[in-house]
Amino acid sequence: MIAVIGGTGLYSFLSGATEQVTVDTPYGPTSAPVTLGEIAGREVAFLPRHGLGHEYSPHTVPYRANLWALRRLGATKVLAPCAVGSLDPAAGPGTITVPDQLVDRTSGRTSTFFDGHGVHVSFADPYCPVLRAAAAPGADRTSGTMVVIEGPRFSTRAESRWYAAQGWDLVNMTGLPEAALARELKLCYASIALVTDLDAGIEAGTGVHAEDVLAQFRANLPRLTDALTRTIAAVDPAAPCECARGDHDLPDGLDAGPVWI
Repeated sequence: MIAVIGGTGLYSFLSGATEQVTVDTPYGPTSAPVTLGEIAGREVAFLPRHGLGHEYSPHTVPYRANLWALRRLGATKVLAPCAVGSLDPAAGPGTITVPDQLVDRTSGRTSTFFDGHGVHVSFADPYCPVLRAAAAPGADRTSGTMVVIEGPRFSTRAESRWYAAQGWDLVNMTGLPEAALARELKLCYASIALVTDLDAGIEAGTGVHAEDVLAQFRANLPRLTDALTRTIAAVDPAAPCECARGDHDLPDGLDAGPVWI
């Protein structure tokens, strides 16, 4: 099964014959019920990251419940579309990027399933190369570093100028701990980032505003959903990758088969 975690502005994805399921998790409820359906002959599970009505801010998203539930349902691959600010004036609103690196600037978020366990997890390359290759044909840029900030506030001009000076390309609020949790669950995971704005320190003016971000996302939603659909169709389920490797065991409760209620 391929899972899609919808970001800001993407609250539904599957059409046709679908089923909604609720999964009990040790970490509380997921952001919303999971919708199960099919695209291009592939089983797909869709979960809106922020809830059906955008009731979860970036720092309150139940990341552990969401990832645990998708893994429990039988997902092995996760596509994570998201809205981002650009730190490069040449990559303006509407640009779709498949990043290859992450920088963590969050604070206070629970970022692991392994509290109280002596576990270390490889994370040098946070995104699955197989999923990134499948997503590449629908993207304008096929690499880039995404810095994930705590939110819910946007960056100051000084912060975004600093991020750009480090050579980072995109600013986001939800890419972590989501990607790290996916790696702990030995899931293939890749982000498909839609630029909705130039970050505050890059563009002169009044800075970033939520209503402008949502308007840009809505305007580019057909192109993003097309890229997601093409990616799902292009994924090779048999292609080898390193995401499922690791010396650690899966968290308790995930050693049994898929289940939903």
